[in-house]
Amino acid sequence: MAFSSLCSLRRTVLSAALLLTLSGAAQADSRSEAALEARIAQLEQQLADLKTAVEAQKKATAAAPAAAPAGPAAPGVKAPIQVTTLTPGANPGTTVKIGGFMKTDFMLTRTDSGQLADSASGRDLYVPGQTPVGGSGSSTDYDAGAKFSRVNIGIDTVTENNDKLGAFVEFDFFGGALGNENATNTYGVTLRHAYAYWNKWLAGQTWSTFMDTAALPDAVDFIGPTDGVIFVRQPQVRYTTGNFQIALEDPQTTIIPRGGGATASSDRGALPDLAARYTWKGTWGHFGVGGLLRDLRVDRPAAGTTPAIEDSQFGGALTLGGKWNLGEKNDIRYQLTGGSISRYIGLGVTADSVLDSNNDLEAIDGWAGYVAWRHIFTKQLRSNVMYARSEYDNPVAYTGQGVTKSSQSFRVNLIYSPLPKLDVGVEYMVGRRELESGAEGDIDRLQFMAKYSF
Repeated sequence: MAFSSLCSLRRTVLSAALLLTLSGAAQADSRSEAALEARIAQLEQQLADLKTAVEAQKKATAAAPAAAPAGPAAPGVKAPIQVTTLTPGANPGTTVKIGGFMKTDFMLTRTDSGQLADSASGRDLYVPGQTPVGGSGSSTDYDAGAKFSRVNIGIDTVTENNDKLGAFVEFDFFGGALGNENATNTYGVTLRHAYAYWNKWLAGQTWSTFMDTAALPDAVDFIGPTDGVIFVRQPQVRYTTGNFQIALEDPQTTIIPRGGGATASSDRGALPDLAARYTWKGTWGHFGVGGLLRDLRVDRPAAGTTPAIEDSQFGGALTLGGKWNLGEKNDIRYQLTGGSISRYIGLGVTADSVLDSNNDLEAIDGWAGYVAWRHIFTKQLRSNVMYARSEYDNPVAYTGQGVTKSSQSFRVNLIYSPLPKLDVGVEYMVGRRELESGAEGDIDRLQFMAKYSF
């Protein structure tokens, strides 16, 4: 009996323990399930928040302007100079370029038939028409200056419609002495270029379309082959399409008085100079042909016993030239020009016209040219040899014998670039000017330079 009671009690206790165990397990499973559901809900909220953030980032990226690519641009694509404009008032996408160079010249000059005046521009650069003729030999003169240094600013814009527009302005310091060489050596600022452009049009002051700037030799002198090169900057309206250019340019007529004397200028008439040029380009270099039509004109009222003068004369000229590459280390640059060219050649070696016995204009034609060879010894050292000449068909019955018949020069230089954009050079030049009378004058110049471009 006792044993049976004991067994019954043990069964009761075991049953109670089993029920308690099953109940605890059930309660534990319920708590785990609740925690898991809470965790799942939290993860779903985080995923929703992340999705919202990604969508917002996509919208912001689409609305923002494209950033400049890192590293080099793709082949054929010009990398932007600036990501943001330096000119807040300009169109979007406008870039600014500042350039130029600082150049100092040191010259030793000797002439055999007279002396260049102290204030003559021929003391600073080679001006063929100023070579003295008919005097006695001069001693050697030393000149130095930094007035041919220049600074320029370029503004360029490309619109959303791919229209291209911009402007360019450049100055040097060859504007005449404002001080003296005793103390300050101060010189005035000179406007060289000032123009605006939009797509195929250009308006403003720059090189004449008749001129081939890409064929200019590498010289220590300001110009180089001055006797035979077209060298004119003037206001114009120009249209360019492909390799063809045409422009209406500022007219001017230079006149020798009847019997000779100082050249005068006439700025009369309603017709601008018409200049056109076509250029062929390739790996071999380039070749260009240019044409020029001019209305030479004088219109002066009577003054005292001097009668009124009014007349016009048609003038025209042709030019050809370019650059011919001879491998990687040599090139030939050349130009040949003929016709009514006087004002356009050599800083005005002679005049465009002369007044005849009836006070009518008589045009003065001529021809001019140069050839230059450049050789590159190393990446740092190069040399140039050049010869230039011009001759003029003066009607001596009206001009007299004292006008320039021909001018020529020969020069050789050596230019060393120890660092990028830094040039030091030396150049020797000998020039000769001949008058219609047969009188001649020579000039010799040894010139050194130091130049840093930026």
